[in-house]
Amino acid sequence: MSQLNNPLHGVTLEQIVTALVDHFGWPALAKQIDINCFKQDPSVKSSLKFLRKTPWAREKVEALFVAQKLYQNN
Repeated sequence: MSQLNNPLHGVTLEQIVTALVDHFGWPALAKQIDINCFKQDPSVKSSLKFLRKTPWAREKVEALFVAQKLYQNN
């Protein structure tokens, strides 16, 4: 199966979180996605731990990453 149309192919969750933090910053990211790991003492490490255990939150983070990438390309 080809991954050519998958914008997340080859991108790790750590790269996604880091890119979103670099783009938005923690406060704005917490406003985009209302989860405590982005609001209370945020770090990439704690966010990864939460997102790996919480599929619905991971999906939101991945969707925001894809939307942000698509927006940057337009």
